[in-house]
Amino acid sequence: MKKIGFIGAGNMATAIIKGLIAQKGSAGFINVFDVNASALEAMKALGANVCASGAEVVKNSGIIVLAVKPQNYAEVLESLKSSADESKTFVSIAAGISIGYVQKGLGCSCPVMRVMPNTPLLLKKGATALCPSENMSDGDKQAIYEMFAGSGICEYITEEHMNEIIAVNGSSPAFVYLFAKAMADYAESCGIDYGSAMNLVCATLEGSAAMLRESGDSADVLIQKVSSKGGTTIAALEKLREHGFYEAVQDAMNACTKRAEELGK
Repeated sequence: MKKIGFIGAGNMATAIIKGLIAQKGSAGFINVFDVNASALEAMKALGANVCASGAEVVKNSGIIVLAVKPQNYAEVLESLKSSADESKTFVSIAAGISIGYVQKGLGCSCPVMRVMPNTPLLLKKGATALCPSENMSDGDKQAIYEMFAGSGICEYITEEHMNEIIAVNGSSPAFVYLFAKAMADYAESCGIDYGSAMNLVCATLEGSAAMLRESGDSADVLIQKVSSKGGTTIAALEKLREHGFYEAVQDAMNACTKRAEELGK
């Protein structure tokens, strides 16, 4: 089994690492570097091998996960350049960072998997989009797929849509949280206990997702099934349409995609 390295040990990297440990039973095959000393101490407590630099992680790993913010990619890639070659496979989990950007920054045509995970990965409820470069081995492709599939579901997406997919599964948990907050805040304003309301909202979101996935009905049909003629749901939907709810969501997703394009330049 190839050793897996992590440049960065923040929340997302920690979630992935814990998932790998759960799958493999130990952390002896994991190498980690982070500029934050306390983050490295946490990695050491998990049993991972703490390295003195990112270059050391690359040198001692076959697959390297770049778990840093997109704004820091140019600097990080430059620091890894002397250690990278085509025998190393890199995983980019940053918004807007393309396969070509990573290869150019490293100065070699090394295999790269572009990945867009989301934070529910922390609870093994993640949704991850993946796009491998054409020169990636089947073994590495499978190893990276399993790295994320162990903490949720995965879908392969072509790179031309990897910026758009960020709004679909990467940033979208924040949209859902805002929707849930608006519902629970309304309940509280009516005198309903906030915790009780949020519990009902969360169960409704979970149940609605299950209906979308398992009922066999389209979203439009499911909306119709909840909407009795002249009833409460119709009154609510009319108000959402009046405020441009559907268009607002699409505009928000478009803004997300445009920002991803800016970050990748």
